[in-house]
Amino acid sequence: MAQTEFPPLKNDLILKAAKGEPTERVPIWIMRQAGRYLPEFQEIRSKHDFFSVCQTPALASEVTLQPIKRFDLDASIIFSDILVLPQAMGLTIEMVPGTQGPILPKPLKDPTDLVRLVHPNVEKDLKYVGDAITLTRHKLEGKVPLIGFTGAPWTLMSYMIQGGGSSTMTKARQWLYKYSEDSHKLLQLITNVIIDYLVMQVKAGAQLLQVFESHSDFLNDELFEKYSFKYLKEISDKVRQRLKEENIPEVPMIAFPKGATMNSLEVLAKSKTYEVLGLDWNVNPIEARKRFGSEITLQGNLDPCALYASEQEIADRARDMAIKFGKTRYIANLGHGILPDIPITSVAAFIKGIHSV
Repeated sequence: MAQTEFPPLKNDLILKAAKGEPTERVPIWIMRQAGRYLPEFQEIRSKHDFFSVCQTPALASEVTLQPIKRFDLDASIIFSDILVLPQAMGLTIEMVPGTQGPILPKPLKDPTDLVRLVHPNVEKDLKYVGDAITLTRHKLEGKVPLIGFTGAPWTLMSYMIQGGGSSTMTKARQWLYKYSEDSHKLLQLITNVIIDYLVMQVKAGAQLLQVFESHSDFLNDELFEKYSFKYLKEISDKVRQRLKEENIPEVPMIAFPKGATMNSLEVLAKSKTYEVLGLDWNVNPIEARKRFGSEITLQGNLDPCALYASEQEIADRARDMAIKFGKTRYIANLGHGILPDIPITSVAAFIKGIHSV
């Protein structure tokens, strides 16, 4: 689907901010904005299991549009899951009711299990994501840009070995020390699939890409540089190279290394590998701006739990945060995904606070 066939974009604030161009106001979107806190999402989930929603373009598109219809947001993000990639690579993923997050019943136990992985034909095996993106671009009618995304290699690797979420990621981190060579082999396999996947999303109509390195908090500076940054850089470089080769306009890219140390964040920021650096709620906006400079756009980073405060306090905190980051090269967001029981009025207050700057 050629980009030119889509409706013209009416609100390009987030794209301007990502490129460092001046914006008349601070753009805002919210991680997991299409999700469980919305009653209209719960209604769809009462009839369809999670991965059915991801794998049915009409449903994924409908869910993606729900927050855009309800709130004055400046971007939409396609409804999907980072674990559709390990799924396409041959691993089983289950959403078990009553458990925290997804479960991989047969994780990779040691390097001999690498033979179980396949390099999927992304255009075919993950076509449902591309179809959902194309459909959503048309249904958005140019109202706001559409973000595509993926999990980063280390984050996906850690799920594939750990078998689910963990407070320590011991099994996955063990690989980095015990099987260093095989860890790089696995990370490279995942990286190659991610590059195909992101290029496919841009071809389908994604106007921005976010790479979620959700498990950076398990890596010290040495491990981050060796097992995360190396592959984040390769993804950015090769996605851009492939788009250029195929005569497709480049799109801005966001890296979100949740829990990374300030030193690791600085390595990523100073590399200029990504136009935008997403920050979690533990990072001080003023210090971030001072250390990372004005050459990179920053995104974030209100504590998701701050949305439990009163509406007035939420609006005040949002405004204060935006002032600290500064209006230039800034995209407002939470410091991680929105929580399932956040009141809808709190989301409206957050947006209102940002838009008041």
